[in-house]
Amino acid sequence: MGTPVTSMDHRAPTGDPMLTARFAPPAVPGLLVHRPELLKRLTAGVRGPLTLINGPAGSGKTVLTAHWAADGRAPRPPMWLTVEPDDAPGAFWAYVLEALHRGGVALPAGVGRPTRAEGVTRSFLVRLADGLAATAQPAVLVLDQFDTAQPPATTEGLDFVLRHAGGGLRIVLTSRSDSLLPLHRYRAAGEITEIRHADLRFTDEDAATLLGEHGLDISQAGVRLLMERTEGWAAGVRLCALAMQRSADPEAFLRQFAADRTTIADYLLSEVLDAQPPLTRDLLLRVCVTDRVHPDLADALTGRDDGAQTLAGLARDNAFLEQIDASAWYRLHPLFAEVLRAHLRQRRPGLEPRLHGRAARWLARTGRLTEAVLQGAAAGDWQFAAAQVVDNLAIGRLLTGLEADQLGRAFAGMPAGTPGAAPALVGAACRLAEQDVAGGEAGLRRADTSLTASSGPAARLGRAFLGVLAGRLAGDPTATERAAGDADRLLREIAPPLLAGHPELRALLLAHRGAAELAAGRLDRAGSTLTAAVAACGAPGGEDAGGEHPVGEHPHPGMEHPLCDALGSLALAELLRGRLRQAAEHARAALAVAEQSALPPGRRTGVDHLVLAGVAVEQDALAAARRHLDLAAAAAGPRPDPATAARAAVIGARIAASEGDADTALAALRAVDAAGLSARVRDELAVAESAVHLARGDAVAALQVLDAVEAASAEAPWETPEGGRPEYAVARARALLAAGRGADAGQELDGVPGDDSVPAPVRARACLLRAQIAAADGDPDGAHRRLGEALALARPEELRRMFVESGPWTGRTLRNDPQLTRSHGWLNPRTPVRTARTPQDGGAPPVVEPLSPRETEVLRKAADLLSTEEIAAELYVSANTVKTHLKSIYRKLGVARRSEAVHRAQDLGML
Repeated sequence: MGTPVTSMDHRAPTGDPMLTARFAPPAVPGLLVHRPELLKRLTAGVRGPLTLINGPAGSGKTVLTAHWAADGRAPRPPMWLTVEPDDAPGAFWAYVLEALHRGGVALPAGVGRPTRAEGVTRSFLVRLADGLAATAQPAVLVLDQFDTAQPPATTEGLDFVLRHAGGGLRIVLTSRSDSLLPLHRYRAAGEITEIRHADLRFTDEDAATLLGEHGLDISQAGVRLLMERTEGWAAGVRLCALAMQRSADPEAFLRQFAADRTTIADYLLSEVLDAQPPLTRDLLLRVCVTDRVHPDLADALTGRDDGAQTLAGLARDNAFLEQIDASAWYRLHPLFAEVLRAHLRQRRPGLEPRLHGRAARWLARTGRLTEAVLQGAAAGDWQFAAAQVVDNLAIGRLLTGLEADQLGRAFAGMPAGTPGAAPALVGAACRLAEQDVAGGEAGLRRADTSLTASSGPAARLGRAFLGVLAGRLAGDPTATERAAGDADRLLREIAPPLLAGHPELRALLLAHRGAAELAAGRLDRAGSTLTAAVAACGAPGGEDAGGEHPVGEHPHPGMEHPLCDALGSLALAELLRGRLRQAAEHARAALAVAEQSALPPGRRTGVDHLVLAGVAVEQDALAAARRHLDLAAAAAGPRPDPATAARAAVIGARIAASEGDADTALAALRAVDAAGLSARVRDELAVAESAVHLARGDAVAALQVLDAVEAASAEAPWETPEGGRPEYAVARARALLAAGRGADAGQELDGVPGDDSVPAPVRARACLLRAQIAAADGDPDGAHRRLGEALALARPEELRRMFVESGPWTGRTLRNDPQLTRSHGWLNPRTPVRTARTPQDGGAPPVVEPLSPRETEVLRKAADLLSTEEIAAELYVSANTVKTHLKSIYRKLGVARRSEAVHRAQDLGML
């Protein structure tokens, strides 16, 4: 093997001295994010021949490796060599020998050294590999910045030495791009450890730690915003931290941060853009106008045909461009794209709009509607962008789906009065999406001036569709019905393949039409229309908020908003019809769809929570009612639907009255603007106000409120709600009875039908009043019989509140009749009572096995009508844990859904 080297020529083959700086690891930054998992992977990696740390500029490759080298984790102190891109093979190997020598690796003298910069002989590589194989301990060599710029001969030689050194050499290689080493061979042999860009990205915790090291106290929302902008790019986070230190308001800096006006821009332009050849720089500046780019789109933007090759090369070299999920598409890092766009505007003013226009037309030709619209809007070509929406029946996308907000923002810059029917229709849709009825109707009038009989069916259908929505928002059932009829006719003129691609249109039409019928008080028609709307959405998706009640298939993509809207309105219709269980099921299904599809808060109406609040009030679960009412108010936003706002006031007033706060209850009801509300809603307000007056013992005021609304109804008899006004009659009878006019109260009740045409809660209240009248008339048997009828009617829906509000008579009667009390123990939700749902003797056992304390706690929360997420929040567990508990509860109780579990547990006295 020869004798060890005792002296060595410390010059490069060119005769120049060796640069000592290339052998020294960079100093580890004082403000350092410790990454123990990556350090462990590096230590494990050097047990094998090759460790590759690969990532873009500024991703922290060198910092991580320098930290590891200084941390003493390697089997022996690693040697360091910073590789230069212009190193010829001979120079590279001369530096490698020098690094090994400085690291104390004793190689035989026979190894020799390169004598010329241009290359080395195969014999030299053989001698070097053999010498390394004979060393007592493997040499660990870091080759920093070893990229594809290295000559192929250098990479081939390194591969040869590494494979033939017999474990005597371990290489840690950092690079921006995959080197020309045959990595597939090392992977197949299990002889490589790879730390890639995804591993190097900072996590939220890493970013928060680094900000803290810089003395910055940033909120979690601020950290998330920083990570959203930088996507965990280490240099970006560090540069932002430095800039924030100099800012008077670091949080404001994050909100207003513009990449093109910071040192980040200088870094990316010098380290990434300027490092590319001219044609590649031109491509990057042109494709930055799109969020993602296809090679063919790149060719359309550059006018060349090298898009595929150039994009693949940039992605391979980690030039802040990455392939999207192994598809043909690529995306730029958002910070890099932002810097490139600013650079484009500065260097080539006027080119950006033209590029947006080219991209818009290419995207439209390839069927990418939303992207084509966004690019057309960015180009300021409003006629093109709006025509894409209207002609492709995509007007509904402005109102529903995950793209609605994005499209709305794109058209926010469209000048008012942009000529043409399509811009007018799109402008109207945007206004109506914000519940700006006046602005929407103005846009529709502008569209009408451009639409003619010869206009295409798509544009006329768009006009009719928006007319339905405008009518609903304006509370005009006549206009809604007229527009819906036009839309139904025009749907038949649309080519079936085009219509099949937009199922949201029919679903939205039915949802808006059903909601308008509901607002007009046509409950039965609303119910059937809304049921059809739910079916048109693909049927309610998945499960209810408890995770256990399947109600159909998952909705079609983009149908989440119309489905939630339809289910919420259907739930409200069922609540008004007195079908509390169905109402709660539909409301929970709406919440489940919203949760599962991550529907943004701005796309939720809050009707689902409002219905659950109404159900909870009727069942005397006032704490749950208050919770759901607060959630409904938060979801409704600053401009809730007037009818919905009125019903929220009714529920709020009942809760306040139950707490003895009549003044707050009256204030809530009187704050409602009744103008434009349907007769049914005005009746609801009057009935609620009358009940508040009765709660404070003022029967005269209660009658005056009802008489006032009766006078208004007499002036507009055509507004009589569908099914008459039984709720009004019962409320008036209650006020008359409180005023000591029992006979008049009885006559009022004689007009209330006793059949299923009247909601069960109204019939139950009527029976309860008849029982009280009979008791006042000295007819105890009649009173007992009527009270029993009221209890039987109230029992299926557990209508407890009506008995509490009826005064002390019901409580006294029940206490004096133990048999009646035992048969109606459901009046106390914590009292066990057997119902029709309970298995009879000889059936299934009461419980398969006892509930655990935690399961009982979950079931109690479910009985209070809390959603899965609310239960999780109250118990400080995850939603999945709650669902697991619920499934166990169903198994133990032998039921299939949440409501059955609650009733079964109540029947068995478990709650």
